[in-house]
Amino acid sequence: MNDSDIRVEQRYRLLVEAITDYAIYMLDRGGFVTSWNPGAERLKGYKEEEIVGRHFSTFYTDEDRNDGLPQLALRVAEEEGRFEREGWRIRKDGTRFWANVIIDPIRNAEGVLIGFAKITRDISEKRAAQEAIFQAQKMEAVGQLTGGLAHDFNNLLTAILGSLEIAKKRAIRDDVRDLIENAIQGAQRGATLTQRLLAFSRRQELQIVPVDVGDLVGGMTELMRRTIGPEVLISAHFAADLPKVRTDSNQLESALLNLVVNARDAMPRCGEIGIAAELKTVPTGQRPTLPPGDYVCL
Repeated sequence: MNDSDIRVEQRYRLLVEAITDYAIYMLDRGGFVTSWNPGAERLKGYKEEEIVGRHFSTFYTDEDRNDGLPQLALRVAEEEGRFEREGWRIRKDGTRFWANVIIDPIRNAEGVLIGFAKITRDISEKRAAQEAIFQAQKMEAVGQLTGGLAHDFNNLLTAILGSLEIAKKRAIRDDVRDLIENAIQGAQRGATLTQRLLAFSRRQELQIVPVDVGDLVGGMTELMRRTIGPEVLISAHFAADLPKVRTDSNQLESALLNLVVNARDAMPRCGEIGIAAELKTVPTGQRPTLPPGDYVCL
């Protein structure tokens, strides 16, 4: 190796060692680590003396090792000139990170394979951001579909309720009036459901009004019991002098129903869910996110 080659190699080594955001290291033909840069130590947690000489499959999950992914990666890199893929990788401390991996074959002047160059980048934040965008888009699509269905269903219920009210006025027999009244109550419950769906889809403006929390919970107790099943009991305890709260009743009902369902899912088989509320006074400076004043804690 002449002086020019030595200078090029030194500049290359300085460049690789200066990079700390990427793990850049060399493998021999069998996949064993032969070099290790500071970026690899920062990303994977191994010092150079700990990892050089070990097989690069150390960084793969047990599932990937059992599936032969490390061997596949080297074979593809050798045959096709490059291997690139995203997947889970394991740090020294056992934690996982989502990585973008590139493996390139290294050949000598005669074209004979002498090893591989491997570059690994942690893209966990990028993946989390992509998943968040996908989830938001999915929820937006669900909301649009829900809003459209709820709007159409609400129009149908309006017509049904109008017809039932007319029928009730014209009914002569008391038993017929009772049947019509039951039908009206069922349609009104359906209308309440569509209001919740419209609120979920953001197609209905929030209606902030004084709400009696005890009455609201009492009115949806039967709905909660049907939702969670007979294995779990629901008990409610509210003080008689509890003040009303300013909120959107549909949003509060949805939040409470979600909490009850989550509580049921956290139980092994059966149990009891208690719902209670009390008046709380928040002093100045105690809760940075809440203005001081009186609140009802549900």
